[in-house]
Amino acid sequence: MLLPGLLLLLWLSASLARHGSALWGGPHIHAHGNPRCYSAEELPLGQAPAHLLARAAKWEQTLPVALVSSLEAVGRRRWQERPPAGTQCPVLQSEEVLEADVHQRSISPWRYRVDTDENRYPQKLAVAECLCRGCINARTGRETVALNSVPLYQSLLVLRRQPCSLDASGVPTPGAVAFHVESIKVPVGCTCVLPRVVR
Repeated sequence: MLLPGLLLLLWLSASLARHGSALWGGPHIHAHGNPRCYSAEELPLGQAPAHLLARAAKWEQTLPVALVSSLEAVGRRRWQERPPAGTQCPVLQSEEVLEADVHQRSISPWRYRVDTDENRYPQKLAVAECLCRGCINARTGRETVALNSVPLYQSLLVLRRQPCSLDASGVPTPGAVAFHVESIKVPVGCTCVLPRVVR
């Protein structure tokens, strides 16, 4: 019963170890000199330059990007069937657990939502939201505050589009944009931890 959840946590731990300490530093702009400023004529429809989007193949392999299409498809079906469920902590039913996905069987359950930012590439990312403040008691199926639910993060390099100036004035040129590489932390799941005890 716990094997799929443990496998997910092992995968997440390996991913966190691979990305090192940058993961915990919050948003960080990697500045390698001044990025090139592109005019509106150079970039029709406001798209990023092709050479900067060359990393799209790597983005497609990351969990926050790979989940987007399936989440959007599931979201459309659920909307037609019934209104979207809230974010309250669920009560786990043993008969429902067997066929549920890992994020629903976890004792720290979470749901995914699609975060959209038109000035970021990739523009859509799947982010996890913990459904409980505590964790689910495996015997009763109900929330207990003996443990705390906390998100697990994956670091991801994205492109951030910003206005820029085509001359030395420093005043943004209408339609001109530059692209910065930014490291962000994306919540990809939740786990249970011991609560911090204030003495």
